[in-house]
Amino acid sequence: MVKPDLIFSVSWEVCNKVGGIYTVLSTQAKELQCQSGAVLVFIGPDLNRQETNDLLIENVNLYPDLRKNLQEKYNIRIRVGRWNIPSYPIAILVDFEAVYALKNQIYAQAWDLAKVDSLHAYGDYDEASMFSYAANLVAAEYYDLYIDADEKVVYHAHEWMTGLGALFIKSTHPQIATVFTTHATSIGRSIAGNNKNLYQYFEGYNGDQMAMELNMESKHSVEKCTAHGVDCFTTVSGITARECTQLLDIEPHVVTMNGFEDDFLPSLEQFSNKREAARKRILTVANKLCGTDWDDNTTIIATGGRFEFRNKGIDMFLDAMKDLKNDSACVGNRVIALVNVPAWVDVPRNDLIQRLESNEQYKSPLPAPYFTHTLNNFDQDKIVSKMNWAGLINRPDDNVKVLYVPCYLNGNDGIFNLSYYDLLIGHDIALFPSYYEPWGYTPLESSAFSIPTITTDLAGYGIWVNSVLGRYGELHDGVKVVHRDDTNYQQAVSDIKNTIAGWIRMTPAQKNKIRKAAGTMARKALWKHFIKFYLDAYAFALQKNENNTKLN
Repeated sequence: MVKPDLIFSVSWEVCNKVGGIYTVLSTQAKELQCQSGAVLVFIGPDLNRQETNDLLIENVNLYPDLRKNLQEKYNIRIRVGRWNIPSYPIAILVDFEAVYALKNQIYAQAWDLAKVDSLHAYGDYDEASMFSYAANLVAAEYYDLYIDADEKVVYHAHEWMTGLGALFIKSTHPQIATVFTTHATSIGRSIAGNNKNLYQYFEGYNGDQMAMELNMESKHSVEKCTAHGVDCFTTVSGITARECTQLLDIEPHVVTMNGFEDDFLPSLEQFSNKREAARKRILTVANKLCGTDWDDNTTIIATGGRFEFRNKGIDMFLDAMKDLKNDSACVGNRVIALVNVPAWVDVPRNDLIQRLESNEQYKSPLPAPYFTHTLNNFDQDKIVSKMNWAGLINRPDDNVKVLYVPCYLNGNDGIFNLSYYDLLIGHDIALFPSYYEPWGYTPLESSAFSIPTITTDLAGYGIWVNSVLGRYGELHDGVKVVHRDDTNYQQAVSDIKNTIAGWIRMTPAQKNKIRKAAGTMARKALWKHFIKFYLDAYAFALQKNENNTKLN
């Protein structure tokens, strides 16, 4: 297998915690370096500019010629150092502000080069494109300064935000092999997010037509043109590969599934203490909010992720909780269900903080005892509206209490004051009934923490679990995969409710066995198993690039 000597990995989420791509890149770096033997250089946006970025260990003595040349040639400033993650790979953060002066010229060149249509650009398209172009200049200058002609170099662009740069570097430095990964097609996500049936009419969708209808022409255009223009096009799961084939008119060359590293998991010695602390905090918050005195026999369930109400299955989660309230399994049993979804949060509830600071046991609930932080748009929030409609407002006699946690769990939210992982470890069941989920790190992470997890067969992770088992995953496998499509919403809700009810009825020994199965399943998705797909993509790109170079 042909291996690269240098990999430029370009993403908006380098040293920038936004979503799943940050997890992909930060967790894969160590294994990628180990198995490829390549120098790994990450390029991301310098969004803080002169402010300190805790994720970058800056080294002002690294690559002085690169700094000097970029400043003199393009007025581009960079910060260079090590990404503060395991293996500490090189990271270059680009201040792309100066590139805006060339925006119209860049868009004209992109049209001439690859027919990228930037005419209908709006929102974050300009910002992403200017970063993408600047990143290409950084990589090109780095190559010219430090790389020998016989070295094999790959430029790997992640998601549509970096596609423009991949096209430009292929034009100016054809000896660099290019790889483009779409982690979710912009148009597929938009179709699903606009409440259209993505799957029922899948074969009838035309990506270009839907981009016009949904005002997504520019993002779709750069994504499609990059997919067709690079040496190797990849995506993260079989379900998204099918989506790319239909909507981008190209079948991915390689499917690069998302793995994880287990170095973020607590040791066996720490696990029990962390789980106990998380459960204690969840129960304390719920009891103070709702005026209850529920103990550790309570079942704790949670969902989480970005605020994509339908795509992430938040609607289905709440409907399942509504039905669970009326299930016989909850007679004499108690359930706390957390909706950990960051929203337009205002501040932590002061009345809840006052109760948390008191040792008093309260016997009456706070007003509206179903959210932990106030919102700037309370009356327009979809989760609040759905909870009110479903009657999930935590009446005193409700044995299922739903808590809306609309903040980032960064350890300093004012209520839980625990990080996402430190809170996750306290759950009994994690539920992610996604409608649109190219991979699904949240269910993978939950099962890695030995939390039995429910997902769907519209999520890449769920499909992978089914492929490992050769059948649909059941709860005793550690991961339950619910069938979901455009026509069976209520059946899927019922399957989820019945699965949770079954868990509540199990013995402690049965539950412990399932917890172990969840952890075992997750370990099959470690990067040491999955990094080979990236190596396949790089080998494909290098070989294709070499063949094209010989032809030219």
